[in-house]
Amino acid sequence: MSMFSIGLSGLNTAQNALNTTSNNISNVFTPGYNRELTQVGEGRAGGGVQVNDIERQFNQYVAAQLNSAKTQSSALETYHNQVTQIDNLLADRDAGLAPLMQNFFSSLEDLASAPSDPAARQGVLGTADTLSAQFRSFDGYLQDMQSNINSQIKDEITQVNNTTEQIAGLNREIALARARTGEAPNSLLNQRDHMVSELNERMNLRLNIQDGKTYNISLPNGQPLVSGTNSFTLEPVQSGTDPQRTVVGYKDGGGNVVELSENTITGGALGGLMTFRQETLDKTQNQIGQLAVSLSVAFNEQHKLGVDLDGAQGKDFFKVRAPQSYANDANTSDADVTAVFDAATIDELKATDYTVRFEGDDPVVTRNDNGQILDEEDMAWDDADRTLTFGGVTLTFSEQPADGDRFEIQPVRRAANGMETNIADLDKIAAGSLIEVEGDLNIGKVSVADGAFADVNEEYSITIDENGGVSEVKPETAAMTVNGETYDPTNPLEAGARIKIGDIEFTLNELPVVEANLSITLSESGSGDNRNALALQNLQAESIVGGSASVSGAYGAMVSDVGNRTNITQVNLDARQGLTDQLKAVQQSESGVNLDEEAANLIRYQQYYQANARVIDTAGMLMDTILGLRG
Repeated sequence: MSMFSIGLSGLNTAQNALNTTSNNISNVFTPGYNRELTQVGEGRAGGGVQVNDIERQFNQYVAAQLNSAKTQSSALETYHNQVTQIDNLLADRDAGLAPLMQNFFSSLEDLASAPSDPAARQGVLGTADTLSAQFRSFDGYLQDMQSNINSQIKDEITQVNNTTEQIAGLNREIALARARTGEAPNSLLNQRDHMVSELNERMNLRLNIQDGKTYNISLPNGQPLVSGTNSFTLEPVQSGTDPQRTVVGYKDGGGNVVELSENTITGGALGGLMTFRQETLDKTQNQIGQLAVSLSVAFNEQHKLGVDLDGAQGKDFFKVRAPQSYANDANTSDADVTAVFDAATIDELKATDYTVRFEGDDPVVTRNDNGQILDEEDMAWDDADRTLTFGGVTLTFSEQPADGDRFEIQPVRRAANGMETNIADLDKIAAGSLIEVEGDLNIGKVSVADGAFADVNEEYSITIDENGGVSEVKPETAAMTVNGETYDPTNPLEAGARIKIGDIEFTLNELPVVEANLSITLSESGSGDNRNALALQNLQAESIVGGSASVSGAYGAMVSDVGNRTNITQVNLDARQGLTDQLKAVQQSESGVNLDEEAANLIRYQQYYQANARVIDTAGMLMDTILGLRG
């Protein structure tokens, strides 16, 4: 090979190296760009040099590790952004529920001090109105978050579909480029890898590289999103169990849309939104609702044991929204379900949703928060009336559900939305006591039927021995029931039995050690009677929320729980972000453009170019000298 050819090969190689270096410098700030190196080798003809490849500096292993870290960081960041909003809402010392509940019970203390004072009565109504308005405000804020999450899920799905479609298109373009030149253009490879990285920031996916060339992407459950040059789409769909909820649907090749389980979508912004909704938003909204219902029902039951200034029995002081219930879209029967709160079992009310599934003619009730199936003794099913009672609610079915039918029950999810003060007249606050209780029996709180005041001065009494036998009941004509069933003298009473005599009802906490009696009298009270006002005030310290916590204790536990979740998420996010940054640094050290290094390469390849130009110039001078000798 002549000096001309050798110098020309070096000149071309230097030109390629300079072009590669220039391209690196130009794309230093291009997202997803991977640094390129010119790989050279000895010429095939025994001399000179040739460019073997423009090699893209891309490490698939590091990229996979970085994508996985990004998926988790994105999920935690999304979760943290959302949970921080709830934490700020609940922990606000001025706008939170804690100071308003304290003000409400303080106003009841003022009422007990002066039960007929109009100012004290107005104070009770004013603080009650403020408290109920704040419950509605909290529910509205949380419901807005539910709606915003629905919207964000739709946006994320749109972005995922756009990206998967582009990746399928790049698979096609890269395959065509390989067919034309035998090599894939690095720019297309960079675009595809960058899109995979962006896709992992939206949700957790599986990447499979077919034959080391084609990218196939699937959901964690194996359903494909990109298969070669074909892409499959996700769709936002209304949940079949809860029409208020937007979930992810998968559209297969036949055009059928199948609703995906929320547990299928993990990682990324989309997974973070769904995890936050399941773990924190639903729970907090249920806890706020449980607090509103427990306070309202307990206050109403005690208020009905009082007498107002007009001499009438107290009525419901608060009202709340009834439980929500939905029939599953896939049900085969036309059965509808309605739900109401059951005051007798309100202590069993939990901050959770339930799924009722029928197996044959019998219902199976599952708690949605922990998947626990309720035992038969924790619920009561009446075939004749088609009523089901559990967890402080009673369901009534319009017809017998079919085998396999499902129903979503949300006892307290939106209960706070309907919390209002039911009384506007100051005189209707029942500060006086309707009943007088005497005796040795250990019983729970007494409840009185509406309209019982017509039987004023009527005495109800019962005598029970240590074996649960009833020796006397007054009035003798009164119908006595036990746990809703007509009393059978052959069946001894047991601790925990709900006993109803005429207009009064109570729970027998325990059997006496010797024969004991109980006497309850409905009596008139004067305007100065404050016994029921004191009883209403004492509800502040009683375990009326789920039968285990006071209203302030339950609210404090809720604030603490959300605060802990916020802190844990922040710690996990910081740790995961640190790992992501480390992997990004590793990736950049290998694939990123270093301007100092590229500047040095420019000088080096410029000198290389000049030296090869000098070789050609020298060859020309030698040729001229040889030609001159012939002359």
